[in-house]
Parts: sequence; structure tokens; C-alpha cells
Amino acid sequence: MYLRLARRFLVETDKRLLLKAAWMLGVRGLLSVHKHKRRLKRGEFFPPFLYLSVINSCNLRCQGCWVDVDSKQHRIELDAANETIRQAKEMGNSFFGILGGEPFMHKDLMKIFAANPDVYFQVFTNGHFITDDVAKELRRLGNVTPLISVEGSEIVSDTRRGRGGVLSQTMQGLETALKHKLLVGVCTSVCKSNIDDLVRDAWVDRLIEMGVMYCWFHIYRPVGPEPNPQLALSSDEQRRVRQFVVDTRATKPIVVVDAYHDDAGNALCPAATGFTHHVGPWGDIEPCPVIQLATESIHDDVPLAETFNKSEFLTDFRELTAQHTRGCVIMERPDLLVQLAEKHGARDTTVRGGVIEELENITPRRSQFQPGDEIPERSFVYRWAKKYAFNDFGTYSRHFDVAKYEDPDTDSLKKSGSGSGSESGGGNDASKPSNGLPVISR
Repeated sequence: MYLRLARRFLVETDKRLLLKAAWMLGVRGLLSVHKHKRRLKRGEFFPPFLYLSVINSCNLRCQGCWVDVDSKQHRIELDAANETIRQAKEMGNSFFGILGGEPFMHKDLMKIFAANPDVYFQVFTNGHFITDDVAKELRRLGNVTPLISVEGSEIVSDTRRGRGGVLSQTMQGLETALKHKLLVGVCTSVCKSNIDDLVRDAWVDRLIEMGVMYCWFHIYRPVGPEPNPQLALSSDEQRRVRQFVVDTRATKPIVVVDAYHDDAGNALCPAATGFTHHVGPWGDIEPCPVIQLATESIHDDVPLAETFNKSEFLTDFRELTAQHTRGCVIMERPDLLVQLAEKHGARDTTVRGGVIEELENITPRRSQFQPGDEIPERSFVYRWAKKYAFNDFGTYSRHFDVAKYEDPDTDSLKKSGSGSGSESGGGNDASKPSNGLPVISR
């Protein structure tokens, strides 16, 4: 499998882009994690990876979206984005995730990439704006990988995305990116309506056939103003996704990204461990994209390193959430986020101004933390990589208290069938189409 994967990288990609990715994302990415470890030993903190939501606008209206896509457009301006990246580079960072809304709606996005040729960017996109001209420029720059979201077969995808014709446009953008030999990934927010279509070998085989080099299976998180809890996966379905990811990594010549487990299959939260934090479209510094609370901003007249080191809100977030769960706090313990907001006077970073009420209305459910059902990595490469570069960095050994863990699956209301209904329904929805995903000729 490893030889097949190596051959794919050598044969199917632009060699210049491959070398840039290997150096900036691979070698320098590992170095940024090493510097993060050394900082922690000194009692200092700066996340080695940052996510920037550069704009709130989007051309789609997806189910469960937490971004204020209907509000007046707001973006992180070019100078502010470059200054944030510059300060992070000074701390050793070499990789940045770019989110939205739809990032390619930012008029200066390509200028951000061009101004920072010494770092690597991953762009989360629906693919609709990847034209030949855009793909040519991305290939010329060489420091960007588009991560294109596919949410299911045609009917499911269009329903999830809020309008018709979405999947065909997404696949067209994917085909264009592949035609120009970009390093391309495909991600999916796995939910009840798409798990049977996409969490299967046939879909991964199709990605490999198309030339996609990596994939990422997120777990749908019912948050925001219209959370759609009926789409959330049950604990059994989440274990099914985890097992599929582990098996695919060991058997298929494609890279599979996973942000929620260490090498032994123990759950972790990248925000709680301090591996990543997030900057929103208004410049607010948040724990992660779905937790829209902040006390600091990139626009504050304070160096970014000082902000991360001295933020009582972010520090308390990491410690408090790690005390109570190894999983996703917004899914399992939204009440803790309400407490943190009240304690630190954290502001709601949305336009709609309803985050606290949204948190109070969430029905707790299990996330990636499945005590007793951990699924370790089968692949020795992934085991090694995670042991060195993606683990809890001692967070849970210092803070996690099993006595404070409240297992949502034991809640009597959920067991009696009330609540969100995440354990039943939706898996065999009559509206689920029988048609497969479209076949793309190359």
C-alpha cells in the first residue's frame, strides 16, 4: 500500500508542488510541532497550527451552518491577514487552514497566498470558484492545497447544501483542480444522510481513480442557529466511521486525515490540547470554528504571542474542557462553554447574537470520545506520526478527571427516546437516493 501511495504521489502530481508540500507541510510542519513541545516545557503557549475564517459570505446555505452567511459581507483584510500570518511564522508556524464562508469569495485570497510563499495553506472550499484561471494560479504559487467538500450523492448533497445543482458544480471544480495537477483533498461532514454513500470502499476507490491524494471524514456537529440534530450520528455510527478511517489508512493508497484521535485511538480535541485555535472573519480569536466566543482579537494592539500566552479565557477553556471530557465539548458539555463565557465576559462573535441561547438549547450527545471502544491505528506510519506530532501533549494526563465525565449516552431522557433522536431514524431515510455519485472522465 505504501509503495502504491508513493507511486501515486510521484506519477499523478506536479513534482514542484509535491516538493513544496513535503518541505513546508512535512518537514517544517513537524518542526513547528517540535517548537510547540519546547514551548510547553517552558510554560509558554502558541498553537502550531492556526485556522483563519477569512470571510463570512458563501454562495451556499448548508444545513447546520454556524457562519453568518446571510449577514453583510465581512472579511479579514489583506494587511490584517498577512500580519497575523507573519506573527505566527515568527513562532515557527508553517501551515494555515483557510475557511469561510467560502474562502474563494475573498477578493484578496490569492494575494494572501502570494504574499506568503514560505508557508502552506489548506483551503476548505465547495469548489465552485475553482476555474481554470484559479487552478493555474494555484499551481503557479505552489503553496496551496484545495480541500473540496462533497456531501453525498446528488439529492443528498443538494439537500445538505441548500439548493439544486450543487454537486455537479463541486465535481466540476474538483475535476478542474485535478486537471491542473494540484494536490487535492476531498472532505465530508459525515451525517445520517450521507454515511452510507461515502463511508465505503467504493467512494474511496473512486477518489483514488480521479487522482485525489487525501480525504477527510469530519463528524457532523449539530450547532448554530439551525443545528439539525436529526442528522447527527449515533455512537455506533461514529465508531463505524472511526473503524473505516483506520482500515482505509492501512489498505488504500490515499492519505486519510483525522483530527480527533491519537495513535492508540484515544479521543482528543485539537483545541483543548492547544494544537489549533481559530480566527473568525471579524478577527476574533476563538478556540475552534464552532465555538463562537472570544475575549481577544487579532486587531488588538497586542502581539499575537502575548495574546495566546496571557489569554485567561483560552487557557481556562483548554483546562476546563480537558478536565471533563476528551471529546468535543460543544457536543457533550455545552454548559461548560456558557460558564466560561459568563466567567470571562466572552463576547458572542456572531452577527446574530444568539450563541449563548444556542448552547443552552443543545441536547448533549457523545462525540469522538467512546470510552472502552477505542480503535487504535493499524498503520505503523500513522502510529509513528501521531506519537510524535499529533497527541494530547500531556493535556489529559494533567487535567482529565474521569469522575467529572458525564456520558451523554447514559442520560435517561435519551434512553427513553426523547431529546434529539440521534440514536434512531434517518439511517434509512426514504428520501435517500439510490443513484450513485457522478462519474468524472479525465
